[in-house]
Amino acid sequence: MSVFTDETRERAREIIARYPADRSRSALLPLLHLVQAEEGYVSPAGVTFCAEVLGLNKAQVGAVATFYTMYKRKPTGDFLVSVCTNTMCNVLGGQEVYDTLSEHLGVGHDETTADGTITLEHAECLAACDYGPVMTVNYDFFDGVDASTAVGVVDELRAGGRPMPTRGARLCTLKEMAVQLAGFADEREGAVADGGPGEPTLRGLRLAQEHGVSVLGFDPNTPIRSKAEADKAAAEAKAKAEAAKPAPVEASAAPVKGGDGASAPTGAAGVGEPAKPAEATGPAKPADASGSTTRDVKAPDDKSPQVRTAETRQPDAGTAVPDAPGTKVPTDGTGTAPEAGDARSAEAAGVAANAPAGDGKPAGDEAGAQERNLTEAKAGTDADGAGPADANETGAQK
Repeated sequence: MSVFTDETRERAREIIARYPADRSRSALLPLLHLVQAEEGYVSPAGVTFCAEVLGLNKAQVGAVATFYTMYKRKPTGDFLVSVCTNTMCNVLGGQEVYDTLSEHLGVGHDETTADGTITLEHAECLAACDYGPVMTVNYDFFDGVDASTAVGVVDELRAGGRPMPTRGARLCTLKEMAVQLAGFADEREGAVADGGPGEPTLRGLRLAQEHGVSVLGFDPNTPIRSKAEADKAAAEAKAKAEAAKPAPVEASAAPVKGGDGASAPTGAAGVGEPAKPAEATGPAKPADASGSTTRDVKAPDDKSPQVRTAETRQPDAGTAVPDAPGTKVPTDGTGTAPEAGDARSAEAAGVAANAPAGDGKPAGDEAGAQERNLTEAKAGTDADGAGPADANETGAQK
């Protein structure tokens, strides 16, 4: 029996219905957030649930859940406190903030306090370098923190308070945040109206002014041209370039008189002699340029990369070009090439037996489960008339 509630199952159907019928596996990311919203982490039961409703196998779901750090694989506290310890924040004191919190809370990286309130982690980068040192609580920012302010934030959280982030809405629990990440609105009263945008960053400008850094030839008073003005300037430049091109030289139509007064072709070798045809000119042949004796072979563009690679490494003796770049005809030790083998046919059979998985139908997918859940998402009930909560169980049994 699954641990997930009827509300979670109904929301899962709603998430699946957001995607095209042949792309239902795209719902996996929000579904993982959904199961994390109920259990606080992606449990083995959550992996099984996602696999069942999408018709995937558990290995496919587990591969995604273990790739992204926002999906937790063990129980997590109500508030995930992340401290940036990457280069910029570290230089500004981020490591000191993390070390102080770790000692104050008595936990290390990815560990949770005994009361289940705080889970601490150090983050590689929180994408707010100019506000450093920064830390987030359930992904909401606290900018410009130091050791004392960070301790004050976690103490208020453990006391049941909700400190206001530097920017963004008021704090919510990790489970409540997971519901939002699954694509559902924050239904708390006034949640969207709370918070502010935060102070504008001017650190880069101040450093540039302090060290005299500026863009070469930059004039802040230069007016920005409209699209019409830019198009007009481009047209004038094009016309000027066309006018600057040299006029084509036309061949003279007047015949050249020979010594006896008869007309002679222009460029004739002598009087009364017919002009010799000009020799054709063109690009030099590869053989002329390099001296190679390799015969021209049409590039096998219609072959798969696997087949081309196999033929390059082990070509058939009857068709391989002996001195073709990158090829080597196998011999039997006496210098004589063996009879033509069946490497090409064997490779083609292997490719045919292992067709690559496409986005619409990856290997291991169960089409029946996908169709069942898509039907339930649209109709709300299955063919037997069961309710949304029972429909999933009935389909799984089928």
